[in-house]
Amino acid sequence: MKKIEAIIKPFKLEEVKDALVEAGIEGMTISEVKGYGRQQGHTELYRGAEYVVEFIPKVKIEIVVSSEEFAQKAIKAIQESAHTGKIGDGKIFVSDITNTVRVRTGEEDIDAL
Repeated sequence: MKKIEAIIKPFKLEEVKDALVEAGIEGMTISEVKGYGRQQGHTELYRGAEYVVEFIPKVKIEIVVSSEEFAQKAIKAIQESAHTGKIGDGKIFVSDITNTVRVRTGEEDIDAL
């Protein structure tokens, strides 16, 4: 099993969700997060005053899939649908999952997904 975490621009969430559903990925967890990478924040102008935004709003998507095949499909779907070609498009992280338990039934691992 693999866990895929993707940090993307908020306005790309619907496109990414649709691409994941089309790729056969069921279920995801979404969190609104803030952070920065190479861009180190940016300066904005508000009512004539300039201020620095250090932490940029992003969306974090978390998905757990049963196989390497589904992981590759999810990565491709996220990468293609979240891409704008501009700085701050985001990152995708992939981790191994050693155990999963469905709280309601006690099912484990792939049966719990």
